[in-house]
Amino acid sequence: MQAEAADRLVTGIDELDRVLGGGLVPGSLVLLGGTPGIGKSTLTGMALANLAGAGARTLYVSGEESAAQVRLRAERLGDAALSVPALAESALEPVLAALEAERPAACVIDSIQTMNADGMTGAPGSVGQVRECAAALAAVAKRTGTALVLVGHVTKDGSLAGPRVLEHLVDCVLRFDGERERSYRTLRALKNRFGATSEVGVFEMRSGGLTEVADPSARFVGEATRSPGSVVLPAMEGSRPVLVEVQALVAPSELETPRRIANGVDRNRLSLVLAVLARHARLPIGGTDVFVSVAGGVRIDEPGADLAVALAVASAQRGQALFGEGDRPLACFGELGLTGELRHVGHPDRRVAEAEKFGLSPVLGPESGEEVAGLKTLATLRSALSAAMGSGEAAQPLRDAA
Repeated sequence: MQAEAADRLVTGIDELDRVLGGGLVPGSLVLLGGTPGIGKSTLTGMALANLAGAGARTLYVSGEESAAQVRLRAERLGDAALSVPALAESALEPVLAALEAERPAACVIDSIQTMNADGMTGAPGSVGQVRECAAALAAVAKRTGTALVLVGHVTKDGSLAGPRVLEHLVDCVLRFDGERERSYRTLRALKNRFGATSEVGVFEMRSGGLTEVADPSARFVGEATRSPGSVVLPAMEGSRPVLVEVQALVAPSELETPRRIANGVDRNRLSLVLAVLARHARLPIGGTDVFVSVAGGVRIDEPGADLAVALAVASAQRGQALFGEGDRPLACFGELGLTGELRHVGHPDRRVAEAEKFGLSPVLGPESGEEVAGLKTLATLRSALSAAMGSGEAAQPLRDAA
């Protein structure tokens, strides 16, 4: 038997469609996880509204809110969201019956932790209830061709009732990240049977809902402070380069054990960078508190951020702002080795091209094995510090170790 190719359902939200691999696949299960209040209901509501506006049959199932509460949010999202049929129900059986009767092209279950099945022991949200409800919903979705989006609440440690229980049951796992007090949100694919897992979507939360940030580099570079402790990192988010500002603050510590605080970068990676700075650049930070943050609430997990963190910390410690040509912010990238060398990272040409779009040149980075116009290649952390901070007092930490 030959399987027929199915057209994807384009949600009309470009950032979401790209992370999904081109849109929702009929009959597939997508798990959208994230901390409460991050904007999952808003994002799914916008997607269903766009699909309904395009003539597709949709259904929104809410186990947490009443129909009146769902309508209030729909009014905030616009007229198209008001045309999406809503079912306020937490019992599994009526939801399955509605899916069989309506056979929508796309359906959102908000949230899977609120669903409960008859005959199953345990409260809603328990491991058994979540797994049983998800399996029953998956069977109906495959049979009816409905693209099903399961919304799931998670904690930072991935509690048992979170996405980890369901990862093997679903086709795609999306993680919606961000800080509630910050406006920016990032959408990442942790698993995707129908697309790449390296793509990322960037959104901004506003009073009227989530707004796509089609060019996040322009936002982040425009907000760069150009002060000591600030550098620009051309990071790779999937296949797309994004410019983000890395900030650092170094202050005398009043504690016996100085603090090392990381926001947006891995804390263990920060510890490694600080150790390399202390050993190979002789930077006196042993008795100081060090704070490093990626501006805008964005999280960067790639090793290419090492050099940006190192230069930001050195800049903050010396109180010297770092600039490229024409008083533009300094852009840099590269992985640090434990012996102080700069190591190659992927896509240097794309990183440099993105930086040059905003006049950030030259870009400091490791040797790439190929000639990249606009890239000033450096072999070691010491040479990068010398190139960024020049000579004189700012270069004092670069003395050879005894």
